[in-house]
Amino acid sequence: MADVTRYDNFIDGQWVASNRYEPNINPSDLSDVIGDYAQADAGQVQAAIDAARRAFPAWSTFGIQARADALEQVGLEILARRDELGTLLAREEGKTLPEAIAEVVRAGNIFKFFAGECLRQAGETLPSVRPGVSVEITREPLGVVGLITPWNFPIAIPAWKIAPALAYGNCVVIKPAELVPGCVWAIAEIISRAGFPAGVFNLVMGHGKEVGEAIVGSRQVDAVSFTGSVGVGRGIAQACVARGTKVQLEMGGKNPQIVLDDADLDVAVELCTQSAFYSTGQRCTASSRIIVTDGIYDRFVAAMTARVGRIKVGSALAPGVDVGPVVSAAQLEQDLRYIALGKQEGARLACGGERASGATEGYYLAPTLFVDSTADMRISREEIFGPVANVVRVRDYEAALAMANDTEFGLSAGICTTSLKYANHFKRHAQAGMVMVNLPTAGVDYHVPFGGRKGSSYGPREQGRYAQEFYTTVKTTYIG
Repeated sequence: MADVTRYDNFIDGQWVASNRYEPNINPSDLSDVIGDYAQADAGQVQAAIDAARRAFPAWSTFGIQARADALEQVGLEILARRDELGTLLAREEGKTLPEAIAEVVRAGNIFKFFAGECLRQAGETLPSVRPGVSVEITREPLGVVGLITPWNFPIAIPAWKIAPALAYGNCVVIKPAELVPGCVWAIAEIISRAGFPAGVFNLVMGHGKEVGEAIVGSRQVDAVSFTGSVGVGRGIAQACVARGTKVQLEMGGKNPQIVLDDADLDVAVELCTQSAFYSTGQRCTASSRIIVTDGIYDRFVAAMTARVGRIKVGSALAPGVDVGPVVSAAQLEQDLRYIALGKQEGARLACGGERASGATEGYYLAPTLFVDSTADMRISREEIFGPVANVVRVRDYEAALAMANDTEFGLSAGICTTSLKYANHFKRHAQAGMVMVNLPTAGVDYHVPFGGRKGSSYGPREQGRYAQEFYTTVKTTYIG
């Protein structure tokens, strides 16, 4: 057996070994070990936080051109290595290679965008109500920012947290999801050569119980940005709010996709397929809740069932594959439990529902479509986070809108219609942070705000210029 490469943590400008390493396994091929990745302990997390605190005074006042140049260099290298990094992403997370390469390109563009933001930071000068006094309003960095990222977008989400944090003058301690450390390690390696002073960026890999809790529990961390599950997010919020630490959360979704009687059937079927099943359904913006009005319901179900049956499942690196494996054994088990639950609740299984086979041993699951389900079923209310969707029949647009909003989540919501009247009404009345008209609920741009409402998000939006709301604090200065 060939030797497996070890990958260390990155602390204070140095690669630091650990007492424990864990393998990074390819979910498409369980015999493929990508590498052994260091598992940080509490002491190493503290060393990373200490390094970030030491680096902050100089970095927070660093020249904006040098800061922009460093971020630009990171973005350009990511883009130049898109095929290599896309292959890594497909191996460790299970996205198909085209999707993985597209995600890498998005990450590179994020760094390039925030390189520009270094030069676009603006303030205001206002007259005071008092004669002879002027007022300046400026933004300043927060300090040390802890970043905790999920496994489903292993390079894009870290990029959209790291890049603005650094652009606005903060220092970073990041913990990637333990299932997918490889992509963030690759970013760290690029950053290590891009001209950032030691301590500005630190990578500590490991499990949430050890590494995540050490970051969240530290009084020397000034802000925490987290993307992940609802339960963990709520715990992080409680810990941060208790000591006045700024916190930003992106958690779950049970995103509705409405299909009205007047919809173009082919468009509706394709966008619902992409929303529900591409990226193996492992997107917080995925739509596993398809709400269809009565007049088109039967035709939609027949066409959707046929379309889902044509989805090709296989190795993420194989050509022609539409959907790769589920990310892990635990996630596969969760998906299968929800499929069994859907059957028990009385939904009709139209397609899929069982494990799929591949050329290699992996966590393959056939795309699964339930129909004739109801809004009160658990498969209609709880986030499954896999290639499982269900279709619910409603009377008309008003009933569809009410059902779409009847959820504790509010991340993304979509409507498929040729009616400008209904499209405009839905844009205003959908209780979601992002609304899609005749587009999949999943799929967003890197230069505009990302985030939701209700139980999906907490705190300022991510991405685009709105990222400054979280990564900076406002200072008001009076000058006499």
